Amino acid sequence: MDAGMAKPGDIIVGLDIGTTKTVALVGEVGVDGVDITGVGTARSNGLRKGVVVNIESTVASIREAVESAGNMAGVEIKTVFAGIAGSHVEGRNSHGIVSIADHEVNADDVERVLDQARRISLPMDRQVLHAIPQEFIVDHQDGVREPVGMSGVRLEARVHLVTAALPSVQNVTKCAERCGLEVSELVLEPLASAEAVLTEDEKEIGVALVDIGGGTTDVVLFFDKALVHTAVIPLGGMNLTNDIVAGLRTPVGEAERIKLRHGCALSSLVDAADVIEVPGVGGRVARTLARQDLVAIIEPRMEEMFQLVKRVLDSSGYAEVLGAGVVLTGGAVQLEGTVELAEQVLGLPIRRGSPTGVGGLLEMIASPSMATAVGLLKYGATRPVRPAALLGRHAPVMAPPIAVTEDLPEARSPWRRLWGWFQEVF
Repeated sequence: MDAGMAKPGDIIVGLDIGTTKTVALVGEVGVDGVDITGVGTARSNGLRKGVVVNIESTVASIREAVESAGNMAGVEIKTVFAGIAGSHVEGRNSHGIVSIADHEVNADDVERVLDQARRISLPMDRQVLHAIPQEFIVDHQDGVREPVGMSGVRLEARVHLVTAALPSVQNVTKCAERCGLEVSELVLEPLASAEAVLTEDEKEIGVALVDIGGGTTDVVLFFDKALVHTAVIPLGGMNLTNDIVAGLRTPVGEAERIKLRHGCALSSLVDAADVIEVPGVGGRVARTLARQDLVAIIEPRMEEMFQLVKRVLDSSGYAEVLGAGVVLTGGAVQLEGTVELAEQVLGLPIRRGSPTGVGGLLEMIASPSMATAVGLLKYGATRPVRPAALLGRHAPVMAPPIAVTEDLPEARSPWRRLWGWFQEVF
């Protein structure tokens, strides 16, 4: 690993604050990657469409998930890489250009050209989350990945900028801080999911990642190993649940259970003889319905989602170069028939993406619903880890009393200095 990355032995925590659940993962960096050592989940009630709407509820879910993950891993969690999503997130491409100071590109030149690309006109209530290089151009040589060391007089950078609403950013940070956590970096959630489920070959030949979360469906496109397009669709798994609540007249909790156990996105895959039991509301007697009735509720909503995804792909200008097709991830893609329906609507090769590339507690993170949290860990492993951000492992035995030294704040108080002087003199 290079100097800019976490080192073996470093501890990293990913925090996925979702609309329906909050997930905290603890990972230890090893020579071959990240090993997951702690997993914590909690029901989330404080977000809507990926945006914090209730601080107290969000804080409670973060605290529960983080404490559970920390106890499992045997560490005290202090800092996190936190995910952020929502319809307020926007992506756009930008361009920067600078002169090369000494006719040979160095790291300062790269930083200057990226900073130039970041300098776009933004409203006061928005900020840049990520400035992701797509390619560098040294003089007229394009397609450069690593420009440092190349000779030339002019350096250009094509960059994909991800911006977010400042209040939403501040609210996520505030919720983490209320739990005694420091946010090392806020990471766009579908960008994190891409780290967990996409291969480098897919990114090179062109791929769309569609992350269907509880409140939103996030779409990111890669081509030639670069992020080229970002979009957010304000529909997610909770819309399916709410449709079932209204259509079957059953409580939210039961609707979610029915969706997960009996749901299907394509009616042609369901036997006409299949039946399901639907609990009533307010003590009413349970009813038995054909499973086709449930699918008749789910299929139109899922088809609507994929039609909106198709619209995003068509408007991006990259639909014709997605050689690897589409990868679906997120909790809702576990529904039977989702891949088949997506193939019908999008007309592209489709696969379901689950997290890969990590070790440790694999059986606990194998679901597509864990892609974002795993991706946050993998993303964190590529970032520098400050010493103050490392996690302190729980000591197996009681630590001995700490002697007062000049390094402690109380040792620097005027009274202690006066007492020390008194002891020396008398």
